[in-house]
Amino acid sequence: MTTLDKEDKVAIINQHKRNIEYSKYNLEVSLITENAVLNPDETNIDSINEKIADLDRKLSVLDAEIASL
Repeated sequence: MTTLDKEDKVAIINQHKRNIEYSKYNLEVSLITENAVLNPDETNIDSINEKIADLDRKLSVLDAEIASL
């Protein structure tokens, strides 16, 4: 069992969320650039969208974890 208090745990989770937000924005920029080419690769676009959805699910889980503290 950890000895961290609630504020410490929330701070750690928020930092983790911030890192996920950076990753999500990076994927969103990748999606923009993929769609900018003459012949966008639909497989690549689908993959990026799936990764963004995965990150959204991770953010939701972290929000639930904060709520449970």
